[in-house]
Amino acid sequence: MSDLSVAARQAGKTPSVSFEFFPPKNESMTEKLWECVRRLEPMSPHFVSVTYGAGGSTRTRTHETVSRIARETSLTPAAHLTCVGAPREEVLQTAEDYYEAGVRHIVALRGDAPQDEDFKQPEGRYTSVVDLVSDLRAHRPDLGKVFEVSVACYPEPHPDSRGWEADLAHLKRKQDAGADRAITQFFFDPDVYFDFVDKARGAGITMPIVPGIMLQSNFKGLKNFAKMCGASLPDWLHKLYEGLDDDATTRDLITANVAAELCHKLADGGVNQFHFYTLNKADLALSTCHLLGLKPAHAEAA
Repeated sequence: MSDLSVAARQAGKTPSVSFEFFPPKNESMTEKLWECVRRLEPMSPHFVSVTYGAGGSTRTRTHETVSRIARETSLTPAAHLTCVGAPREEVLQTAEDYYEAGVRHIVALRGDAPQDEDFKQPEGRYTSVVDLVSDLRAHRPDLGKVFEVSVACYPEPHPDSRGWEADLAHLKRKQDAGADRAITQFFFDPDVYFDFVDKARGAGITMPIVPGIMLQSNFKGLKNFAKMCGASLPDWLHKLYEGLDDDATTRDLITANVAAELCHKLADGGVNQFHFYTLNKADLALSTCHLLGLKPAHAEAA
């Protein structure tokens, strides 16, 4: 297997990674999260993002986690911010709070839309993430200048998809509203990513499209994730995890190798940015990066 860093140097670019964490729900999970943060900090990622709970379930913890990362580490934090159905004033105040805490990067997301067919959107609430991206640029002149804004995209149709034409038009509107980059939902076939990028470029989308790489070693959990977001799981992947329900160590080895192999294939196609969904598992993220030839800053210095 070729070294990703070698491939990247041949292309004249240094590969870059970013990591996604989720906020802890209790004290033991808090310890696990901060162990993960500290262990991944030497990898010098481009940024680290923290997910945002639906319906306020983890929003306070998200803010505390992002603020602490900004305050106590050398990492650049990005805060997830969901908007649909939420009061504009409340969401923008949250953005202000992040700004005051030293956060300069927002991952702007739709969030869960109300499922009730009779639901009527109250005035003054967000109906689209496009409006949030626009507001982050226009809410205050200094906010518009200093916030990076990332948005989500789906290389395979989301369950709520209205078709490729509509989906790509929506992503184009997010770009036109001021998004700096799009981060994809996870996938396992590199052609899925490349085909999507071709479609996006044909639709006039020019911003970077960063592949999201999943590091979920619990295959039952992975299947649940895939069902929720419309991601396909190839037959070969099912076979790799067969009979390993009670063998977490082997599952971790397989997960790191699958992720690294996917990144190698993407790198062969010119990709040099990767966003890892870590699920707060430092071992998996570090193993994958090592397989890619990416080393902590102190190791490179040595």
